[in-house]
Amino acid sequence: MKNMTGIITEIQRFSLHDGDGIRTTVFLKGCNMRCSWCHNPETLEMKPQEAWYPAKCIHCGHCKTGCPAQARVTIGREMTPEEALHEVLWDRDYYAASGGGVTVSGGEPFLQADFLKAFLTLCKENGLRTAAETNLSLPWAVIAPCLPLLSHVYFDIKLLDDAAHRKWTGVSNRTVLENAANLAASGIPFTARTPLIPGVTDGEDNIRGIAAFLASVRENCRYELLNYNALAESKYEPIGLTYALPGTRPLPVSRLRELAAAAASEGTQCRFSRG
Repeated sequence: MKNMTGIITEIQRFSLHDGDGIRTTVFLKGCNMRCSWCHNPETLEMKPQEAWYPAKCIHCGHCKTGCPAQARVTIGREMTPEEALHEVLWDRDYYAASGGGVTVSGGEPFLQADFLKAFLTLCKENGLRTAAETNLSLPWAVIAPCLPLLSHVYFDIKLLDDAAHRKWTGVSNRTVLENAANLAASGIPFTARTPLIPGVTDGEDNIRGIAAFLASVRENCRYELLNYNALAESKYEPIGLTYALPGTRPLPVSRLRELAAAAASEGTQCRFSRG
């Protein structure tokens, strides 16, 4: 594994929404789902790709050799586990003071499972608390080897109905539900999440069903409802994609409270983000 590299889109310092405390979030490139509302479309493809921001263009003529105004940028860079560790160690004092640590996200980080395991091993050897954000849709044999290296797992259950899940994400949810049950049996701390997409995932029947499923695999487990984030829409055009849900807006707080109450009534510890 001496020359192993992963493809990373960004290492984001001082993250406050990817786990407890102050964290550094490492975003790995590549995803096996194609959610219509994807918040990180720049992570969908495994390989590096170019993005074009015309508002930043200063007409310098250096797009091919390197634009000083960052109008044209390459998203995704190769890094070794050691190089990634070097960057996240910069803020280890903040992790210690706040109860934070390192979160690996994406994309789907388990698509780069070998790199992920090597990086998490280095984090653990350096005393860092670690978390992963995953869609849990890869085989359990891919996920399980990394679990002893993780302090917490955050995963999505977007839709309980399999046909609807296929329609809106491109894949079945059967593996997700099987892996959620396996994760619950493993004893590792986890938080399940549902992104609230108006007209897609925000139906009360969907939220109640997911909450009931979670309660059936682990008593009083943690469940979060994530309000729709409209900022995703601006990320699509620079990488040549079209956003499928233009003009969609977050849910009002009153509706968030109703859905959280419905979930809690099924036996989960439910909270929501306002977006």
